[in-house]
Parts: sequence; structure tokens; C-alpha cells
Amino acid sequence: MTRPIAVPDAASLPDPRLVAALRQVLLAGIALVLVVPAARGYGHWLGAWPLWLVAMPAVSLWALHRFPLPPLFARRAAPSPASLGGARPRRRAPQARRRRQYPAASRAFSASARPMPMSSSARQNS
Repeated sequence: MTRPIAVPDAASLPDPRLVAALRQVLLAGIALVLVVPAARGYGHWLGAWPLWLVAMPAVSLWALHRFPLPPLFARRAAPSPASLGGARPRRRAPQARRRRQYPAASRAFSASARPMPMSSSARQNS
């Protein structure tokens, strides 16, 4: 069964002027980072320059297009039973529980539950 490809309508497409401006800023930032060694550094006011010159314009361009995955990573997922209309298979066994090493009541009131502070004279005798 093939899924129909959703064609975005004109209202959901980003403004082409904004896309062009972001692409120009991204390309200028890449050129600056590659050509000017000072653009690869760190500034006291803005922090890492490559972040602001390359990464932020790239992420904003990606966000403008609503975060599509690249074709390399957009794997086709196997349809789940819930999406096919059937219910998910139930677990047959109950969930496993951890065993307690000590009963809670005896551990809470035992003398060894909390170590007693040792006085300095007792330390000298030991």
C-alpha cells in the first residue's frame, strides 16, 4: 500500500524573499568562517562566531521549512499494528518486580541501619 505524498498548499510555503535572504546570510557566514581566521574564534559579547555565522542561519532556514529530515535519514517505518487498525498485542506476563534484600520494618529499626558517631576517645582506643 503506497501513501499519497502530501503537497503543501501555497499558504504553508515560506516566503521566497525570506528564504533567499537566509540563504545569502548562510553563504556569507560560511565564506567568512572559511576565509577569515578571526571568524572562527570566540567573542566576549556573542560567544562562538561560527555558531552565529553558520549554525544559526542554517537552523533558522531549516525551521522555516518546518524541519524536514534529509532523505538519507528519512527511513520508511514499518506500519505499527495500531496504525493498521488492530490493537497492540498485550503482555502475557506481569511486570517483574525487584526483590528486597531486607524487610523494610526490620531495616528501619535496626541498630546497624545508621552508624553511630564515634567519639574521639573511642577512635584513639581502636
